[in-house]
Amino acid sequence: MREPHWHTLSTEEALRELNSGLDGLSQEQARRRLEQYGPNTLKPPPGPKAWLRFLAQFHNVLIYILLVAGAVTALLGHWVDSSVIFAVVLINAVIGFLQEGKAERAMDAIRNLLSLSAMALRDGHRRQIPASELVPGDLVQLEAGDRVPADLRLLRVRDLRVDEAALTGESLPVEKATARVPENAPVAERFNMAYSGTLVTYGQALGLVVSTAEKTQVGRISELLGSVNPLTTPLLNEIARFGRILTAGILLLAGLTFVFGVTLHGEPLDQMFLAGVALAVAAIPEGLPAIITIALAIGVQSMARRHVIIRRLPAVETLGSVSVICSDKTGTLTRNEMTVTRLVNAECDVEVSGAGYAPEGELLSRGAPIALSDCPGLAELVRAGVLCNDAELHCDSAQQWQPHGDTMDAALVSLARKSGLDEEHERREWPRDDSIPFDSAHRFMATLHHDHAGHAFVYIKGAPERLFAMCSSERCEGEERPLHLDYWHRKQQDLGEQGQRVLAVAFRGAQDHCRSLAFDDVQQGLTLLGLFGFSDPPREDAQQAIAACHQAGIAVKMITGDHITTARAIGARLGIHAGTTAITGEQLESLDDTVLQQLVLETDVFARASPEHKLRLVQALQARAQVTAMTGDGVNDSPALKRADVGVAMGRKGTEAAKEAAEMVITDDNFASIVAGVEEGRRVYDNIRKSILFILPTNGAEALVIVAAVLLGYLLPITPVQILWVNMITAVTLALSLAFEPAEKDVMRRPPRRAQESLLSGLLLERITLVSLLMVIATFGLFIWAREQGQSIELARTLAVNTLVVGEAFYLFNTRYLKASSLNWRALTGNRYALIALAVVVLFQLLFTYSGPLQSLFQTRTLEPFHWLLSLGAGLAVFLAVELEKAWLRHRDRAVRPG
Repeated sequence: MREPHWHTLSTEEALRELNSGLDGLSQEQARRRLEQYGPNTLKPPPGPKAWLRFLAQFHNVLIYILLVAGAVTALLGHWVDSSVIFAVVLINAVIGFLQEGKAERAMDAIRNLLSLSAMALRDGHRRQIPASELVPGDLVQLEAGDRVPADLRLLRVRDLRVDEAALTGESLPVEKATARVPENAPVAERFNMAYSGTLVTYGQALGLVVSTAEKTQVGRISELLGSVNPLTTPLLNEIARFGRILTAGILLLAGLTFVFGVTLHGEPLDQMFLAGVALAVAAIPEGLPAIITIALAIGVQSMARRHVIIRRLPAVETLGSVSVICSDKTGTLTRNEMTVTRLVNAECDVEVSGAGYAPEGELLSRGAPIALSDCPGLAELVRAGVLCNDAELHCDSAQQWQPHGDTMDAALVSLARKSGLDEEHERREWPRDDSIPFDSAHRFMATLHHDHAGHAFVYIKGAPERLFAMCSSERCEGEERPLHLDYWHRKQQDLGEQGQRVLAVAFRGAQDHCRSLAFDDVQQGLTLLGLFGFSDPPREDAQQAIAACHQAGIAVKMITGDHITTARAIGARLGIHAGTTAITGEQLESLDDTVLQQLVLETDVFARASPEHKLRLVQALQARAQVTAMTGDGVNDSPALKRADVGVAMGRKGTEAAKEAAEMVITDDNFASIVAGVEEGRRVYDNIRKSILFILPTNGAEALVIVAAVLLGYLLPITPVQILWVNMITAVTLALSLAFEPAEKDVMRRPPRRAQESLLSGLLLERITLVSLLMVIATFGLFIWAREQGQSIELARTLAVNTLVVGEAFYLFNTRYLKASSLNWRALTGNRYALIALAVVVLFQLLFTYSGPLQSLFQTRTLEPFHWLLSLGAGLAVFLAVELEKAWLRHRDRAVRPG
């Protein structure tokens, strides 16, 4: 059956065509249609061909050197050496191919956690469901910031504008309507349709799902999360630059070594070329890129377990250097369980008992229960709160009351039930005709209602300052009288000083039978009904996380829409130092950039702030060299999230626009999870530095051994194939275990890492040089000793290789802590992966030394127990020397630390 042209049908015809109605589908209808049409998902587009990914593993300048070295070695007739070189290159490619695939699959799995959701009408009630469960005939509500989850025929719209650039290329948002459109209208002119994957930038709408999955215009729901980014980061780019510099250095050093050996020592050309090959092979850290990629992938998976979803891999690195976290208050620093705790009108001031959304509690005046009838103005105040309201409360299967919609609206529904009002009855008695949705720009919501006699009236709720300016009178004992602003300001301040969020409610009559509402209708001449005081308790773990941030040298700045007095009180309860420097969004707007850049460092609380202010705050902090993380959940937060060094979107309440603009998403909307992400970011960066710190001295020692042998006229202590064994089998195996290192005890007690700090800092270069020299002395020294004892060249080389590997094994435990002492039991046993890697390396070295086939391949000989004692002694000497250097560094740090 041919699918209808939905844009040509009227709203009634479209509903009839899909056998749906304005209450939406029933759950049973939806279940049957899901079986009929299938889920609203598509398979992701295929990635690069596997063979192309495999060939890409060879696209590395260091690998090119190895391939050339292997080819020339083969031409010289050294088939064993060339075969091992080619085998190592192949093994490296296979490992890189497998690990890259594993890392990409891990990233894909984490992206899938960010599944799109939709607000659908089922059985006449709003339900938030996964977008994959939408079926033709469902009714979906859209708001600013939403991604359209399927192709929709619009039934109702209010100032709806949709960004369709991804679909049509149109750069400006398109204004939508509900009237039918000619059949031949192009997609860009089908104004009564909202297409899957497009973004709602303004307004609200109700739409009928007409197409899902493959039948949508966009064609794939996976695009809603943006294209998959390549698995690369600034850190990997820095390693690539380091590789190019290292290549130039290796070629220069190998050339000089070749010339020196031929001209000064008269060595044969083929032997000196083999020495050059050995030097090149020794200095190339073949496994380093794979180790870093694996460490980043492990970090991403570890963060996911702590409710932190990384959408862009560079954020893992940036998190380690965050110096300022700017956080929204509601739901992030607080529990987001809003409860009305005070009611104020011109006649009385009433407290409300009970906490959370459960409709359990009562109205109290001076501690004694009262009814709405005891204070006539309260009934209209509560009624206004429940009519000017889009929320619903439902008790789930676990007997927990869950809000659907805005949390403050849900708290007003709970208040109505506590007061004895039935919100469904109130909404039937005074049905809604039209509304102006809340927007951060105008800071109020308005709804138009009528009674059954046709009389129309408007309820308005919003920020007290905004409504005070719109009101000219107040309601007292059923009558209107001039507005007493001093009284209302005192009450507002009193509520704010108790850390409560304040909402004002007003009323205005309208012409009988009026059925539409415009902004001009509510701009002035309103009658103030009263104030609601809301309490949202701080999260306990947020308070602890803020203390941890301060200890880690990270400033925490709270951004809230609350009144400045309320903001200060909540900031103080959270441990944020509000002081007297808390400022409002209005004050912020009056500051020039220079003044703001200074003030933003001294101010930790920003009240009455809008999403537009966030961008200025980020820019001001970045101008003062602060690495800034910014939270956000709304479509207007997107510019600030994109500009921040780490944009943090909320997984539960965040819009799809905010999630796409952010580098990371917090699945539980909890500030403590942001801090956990920072801790994980520091841990991952530490572990990458440790891996580099471990693997480069091995390469340095091997290269210096070759250079020393040529300079002194000795035979090579280690052959090229033996060097490749050490690099690819032992060094990489041990280094990989460092990717699993737990965080060091002081990871959140140090100041943030400088954003421009080089990966190879002075400390790392000093350590790499020291350990390289120590390993050269141990390896070359025992090689010379064995030769002077009359041992064969094969046995001397076997002793040298095992000494180098034993030195690596001891040095692994040095590297577990950058500066802290490793002379303790925890350093030896705290990472089970290190112990597993050590056991594997011991097994490999025993095979290397005693297995007949490997003895033939690598030209090794059987060692006596005494030889092993010498190697162990050399390794222990390396371990103790590095511990002495770390002790000296700790002493130096204490000496320069003030106080």
